[in-house]
Amino acid sequence: MADATHAAADGGVATILASADGRDFLLRNSADKVKISSIKASTVALYFSASWCPPCRRFTPKLIEAYNELVSQGKRERALRIVFVSGDSDQDAFNAYFAKMPWLAVPFSDSEALAKLNERYKVMGIPHLVILDAKSGEIYTEDGVELVHEYGTEAYPFTTERINELKEQEKAAKDNQTIHSLFGTPTRDYLITNKGDKIQTFLAVFFLLMVPRCPSLTSKAIVQFTSVLAKIYEKLKAVGEKFEVVMVSLDGDEESFNESFADMPWLAIPQGDKMCEKLARYFELSGLPMLVLIGPDGKTLNDDIADIIDEHGPDAWEGFPFSAEKLEILAEKAKAKAESQTLESLLVTGDLDFVLGKDGAKVPVSELVGKTVLLYFSAKWCPPCRAFLPKLVNEYNKIKEKHNDFEIVFISSDREQSSYDEFFSGMPWLALPLGDERKQQLSKIFKITGIPSLVAIGPDGKTVTKDAKTPLVAHGADAFPFTEEKLQELEKEKEKKINDMAKGWPEKLKHDLHDHELVLTRCTTYGCDGCDEMGDSWSYRCKECDFDLHPKCALEEKGDVEMGEENAEAAPAGYVCEGDVCRKV
Repeated sequence: MADATHAAADGGVATILASADGRDFLLRNSADKVKISSIKASTVALYFSASWCPPCRRFTPKLIEAYNELVSQGKRERALRIVFVSGDSDQDAFNAYFAKMPWLAVPFSDSEALAKLNERYKVMGIPHLVILDAKSGEIYTEDGVELVHEYGTEAYPFTTERINELKEQEKAAKDNQTIHSLFGTPTRDYLITNKGDKIQTFLAVFFLLMVPRCPSLTSKAIVQFTSVLAKIYEKLKAVGEKFEVVMVSLDGDEESFNESFADMPWLAIPQGDKMCEKLARYFELSGLPMLVLIGPDGKTLNDDIADIIDEHGPDAWEGFPFSAEKLEILAEKAKAKAESQTLESLLVTGDLDFVLGKDGAKVPVSELVGKTVLLYFSAKWCPPCRAFLPKLVNEYNKIKEKHNDFEIVFISSDREQSSYDEFFSGMPWLALPLGDERKQQLSKIFKITGIPSLVAIGPDGKTVTKDAKTPLVAHGADAFPFTEEKLQELEKEKEKKINDMAKGWPEKLKHDLHDHELVLTRCTTYGCDGCDEMGDSWSYRCKECDFDLHPKCALEEKGDVEMGEENAEAAPAGYVCEGDVCRKV
C-alpha cells in the first residue's frame, strides 16, 4: 500500500486530471466530453495501459468485468470512476483500444497531461492501476492491478482498511476451512465431471489439482504429470480408497478447459468460476501443476504433493494418504530401487532395448553393460551445449584410447530431426532416438534442470555422479571413471600444482593500475581489473577495494602465467543461459 502522498491542497482529482492549458474535461469512447467537475465518485482509479502491451491486453478484460460488476451493484457513478491514461503510440491505436473500455480517458492529444501523470505516479511498468480518494487526491493504493487480480470487486473501495479486512477474512477462512468452503459457493454446491454431470457428495480425501492459465506454455509438463496422476487415480480407485481429485483450472476460455478436462477421470470446479482464482491465491500458488492434499474434514494435509508424484511416478499411490509414515515407506522403496539400479533398468523400456550408432544401426543396450557410460543431455539450439561439445569430443577420444570400457549416450532436447541429425553428426558416440520416451524418464530420475548435463553410470549400473561435467571440465580425461575416490585424488594433485605454480611469486607487490599494495590471494573465479578477462586459482588482490589482477598481468615483466577463462553464451527463447548452463524459465 502506498502512503497518502498527495494532499487535499492539490484540489483532489479535479486538479490532478485537468491540464495546464485549461482542459477541464475527460472523454468517453463515443468522443463525448465529460466535465471533470461533474465526477461525483468517491474513488477514482487511474489506469495506465496501452494496446501494444500484452499484459495490458490480458488485464483489461478482467478490469472491465470487475467494473461492470460494480456497475450492476450501482457503485459506478456514486462510488468509482476509472480513467484511462494511455501509453499508446498514435491516435488510431488509442481509439481502437479505448473503444472497448466502458470508462473515461484523458484525451490522447493532451500528451503533456499524460506525461505529467506518468511522472507524478512514477509509472515504471504497465498495466498500472493507481486508486485515489477523489476528494483529496490521496493514494489508496498503487497496487490496483494486483488487488483486482487477487480480490476482484471484493477489494472495493481498495483502501488499506478494506484490504486488511479481506486478509483477516482469509485467515479466518483457513482456520475454519471445510470441504464446502473450498469447493462450493453460496450459489453452487456441486462439482462437475467431464461429461457435465453435477456431483454434490463431498465426503473424501481430496487432491486439489491446479493447472495453468496458459496451457501452451507448460503443456508437455502438465500432460505428463496428468498422465501419471491418472494412473495413480485408477490404482487407488481399484483398491477401494475413498478419495477424489478436483481440477482447479485457470484456463481463460471454455474451449481450452473442455479440451484439457476431456481425458481426466476426476471432478472439476466449473470453468470460469471465481473460486478458481480465489483458491490459487488462497494456497499461494507459485508453480504449476500444484497438488494440494485435503482431508475429509476439509483441513489441508499437505500444501503440495506434486513433487512426490514427480519423484515416485505411478508408484506414488503406495504412499496414500501421504502421511509421514507412508512417505518414509516410499523413501525406503526409492532407496532400494536405486540400489538395485542397472544400466538395463535405466535404458530398457519394453521393446526399446537399443541405442543408435553413427550409421543409424541399433546397438543393444546389453552391449554397454559393464562399461562406464555417460548420459549426455544436450541440444543443438543451446549455445553452451555447442560450446561444450568440442571439449567433450576431445576428452572422449582421449579416454577411449586408454579405456575401451567407456561410452557416451547422447540424449537430445532438440525439437527438429534435422537439428538432431546435424548435432549428432559431430559426435563419435551413441544416442537415443529423437523423441524417445526414455528421455523423459531419465530426465526425471536424474532431475535434469539444465543442459548440457553429464550423468556417469558405473560398470555395475549404479549412478557414480549426476554431475560428471564439472570434473571433466576441470580435469579432462584424467577424471575417468568419475568416482569420488578418483576425484579426491585429482583434487589433491590439483592443489599441489596450484601451490607449486605460485612458488617464486612475491607475496605482495605494487602496480601502476592501483594505488594500494596487492596481496597474492588464493581464490576461485574472478574478473581481472587489468585485462577484463576471467581468472581463477590465484589473484593479486586489494581486498579493501575489491580489485584483482591476474598474476600474468601483475607480473607481466616476468612472463605470462596461464589462467582459466569462461565465456557466457546468449539465451534462446524460453531459456536463460547462465555461464555454461541453459535453464528453462
